[in-house]
Amino acid sequence: MATLAETVADALLDAVVAGRYPAGTALPPEGELAAAHGASRLTVREAVRILRATNVLEVRRGLGTFVTAPERWRSLDLLVRAHHAGEHGSAVPELLLEARRMVEVGAAQLAAVRRTDEHLAQLRAGVEEMRAAAAAGDVDVFVDADIAFHDTVMRATGNVFVPFLLEPFGELLVAARRQTSAVPRIRDNAVTEHARIVDALEAADPDRAREAMESHMSQTQSDLRAHVLGVNP
Repeated sequence: MATLAETVADALLDAVVAGRYPAGTALPPEGELAAAHGASRLTVREAVRILRATNVLEVRRGLGTFVTAPERWRSLDLLVRAHHAGEHGSAVPELLLEARRMVEVGAAQLAAVRRTDEHLAQLRAGVEEMRAAAAAGDVDVFVDADIAFHDTVMRATGNVFVPFLLEPFGELLVAARRQTSAVPRIRDNAVTEHARIVDALEAADPDRAREAMESHMSQTQSDLRAHVLGVNP
């Protein structure tokens, strides 16, 4: 159960996300906030401390407590909450895709020269699992196979740090994949693109692997815009 300070912190965050306290503006005085939330000054002080810990708020000595821009926040959950609630909420899936592209295109290039026969076997099995799930309309199995495929590519780089680069986005990436994989045409396109990636890795061709992953990301973006977001690619 949340403490009173956590409840007040969440209410303050809601006000920030809703735009009542825009980035760069100062919060009302402590006493005013305490009265507004039916809490003590000590509780408000603790609520502010909670939000300062994630850099949502900052104290400027002699001036007061100010709201920081979301780009400076240290919590991915809070950042996504702000984007979803704001006018750019529909951009979150594409922002995630941009982050994936930056990491996974390079990972595919590196994996092409470091992958093992075991990695290739896992990737080929993954594509077949995706193909069967797509035909059966089983979104859950398709998503699991898709995530496992990309995890294998990351591990195939032979760099122990690479698989962790996208880990903070875990639940968000699962949700994004469920959103797109619910569309049959997107599932079919994904199977084709994943098969091309395997072929490139099997050929041990870094440039081809890079191009195959880039093509997959571009196809995913196009499908997202056309079939999920309802905008022209």
